[in-house]
Amino acid sequence: MSSIVMAADGTGSQAQSILILVVYIVIFGAIMYFMIFKPQKKEQNRLKAMLSDLAVGDCILTNSGFYGIVIDIQDDTVIVEFGNNKNCRIPMQKSAISQVEKADGE
Repeated sequence: MSSIVMAADGTGSQAQSILILVVYIVIFGAIMYFMIFKPQKKEQNRLKAMLSDLAVGDCILTNSGFYGIVIDIQDDTVIVEFGNNKNCRIPMQKSAISQVEKADGE
C-alpha cells in the first residue's frame, strides 16, 4: 500500500531515478579507472623501473628518436654518446629516455 502512495505523489519514482543516476556514475567512474588511469599508472611504473635499472654502456632511445650509449649517470641526468664520433657527448635528463637496451644483450 505504501508503494502505491509513493508512486501517486512521485517521490518514490524520483528517489529511484536518483539512485539509478548514482549507479550509472559509479559504473562510469569504474570504467574510466580501468581503461584510462590504471594503464597510465602501470606505464609510469614501467618507465620508473626502466630508468632505475639504467647502467653505463646501455643503448638508449630518446623521446626525439636518437639512439645513443650511456657514458655517465648522475642523479637526474645522463651523459649520452651519439653516433661513432667520440666527441659527440650530450648531457640530457633521464625523463627524455623512452627505451633502454641492456649492454649485455638481455
